[in-house]
Amino acid sequence: MTETSTIHVRTEGRTAWVTLDRPPLNVMDIAMMREIGAALDDLLPRCEFIVFQGAGPKGFSAGAEVKDHTPDRVREMLSAFHGIFGKLWRADCITIAAVHGVCLGGGCELATFCDFVVATESAKFGQPEIKLGCFPPVALVTFPALAGPRAALDLILTGRTILAPEAKQLGLVSRVCPDDALAASVDALLKEIGGLSPAVLRMTRRALLQRSGMDFEKSLHAAEQFYLNDLMKTEDACEGIQAFLEKRFPVWHGR
Repeated sequence: MTETSTIHVRTEGRTAWVTLDRPPLNVMDIAMMREIGAALDDLLPRCEFIVFQGAGPKGFSAGAEVKDHTPDRVREMLSAFHGIFGKLWRADCITIAAVHGVCLGGGCELATFCDFVVATESAKFGQPEIKLGCFPPVALVTFPALAGPRAALDLILTGRTILAPEAKQLGLVSRVCPDDALAASVDALLKEIGGLSPAVLRMTRRALLQRSGMDFEKSLHAAEQFYLNDLMKTEDACEGIQAFLEKRFPVWHGR
């Protein structure tokens, strides 16, 4: 097992497990995002399957560090975070998210971006960024394709949290399992697809992504630029983040 300060990477044959480990809620700061990116640089060329999971009993990840959304850090944060998705989009590796507990914000974006999402019945998914006066750029691009425009609007504009069974109905989750069966369910999935042709899996995944009609990287770049050049210049975006950090209710100014 290779260890870094906030993630653990374990490889076994063609499969790698990347465990987010920043207690208590595995919130991803810039350093952690860079570690994930560096791990992918090493793993993607040599692994057929990558499983993302969260350490500890509380969940997969509660998202990105709010302190990294401030004007002086947000460009660096988005560059590190969105770099992860670019690597995954371009890769031929099959990705699986093993989700328990909270899976919110950037954690939800990372999990639902994976090819398979296996979640426990009590796992909670959501994009609460709107409550901070922000929006989730990755979910803005992927949720309409996964769940449809109507469901994407509902989830992103309300910031509400949903349980895994509803997330599965919407198309954000592949499989739901009992709370005590997550590891067994992921192992069963790996056995199910592990005996198939790696070359055909890669080609089929790539064909499916191409047929989706989504130019992910171009769309994400556009969403990111809107986030940086328009949203982050509004009073309400700054107010929402500052209010969260000061543990008070925001006072919205915009119309």
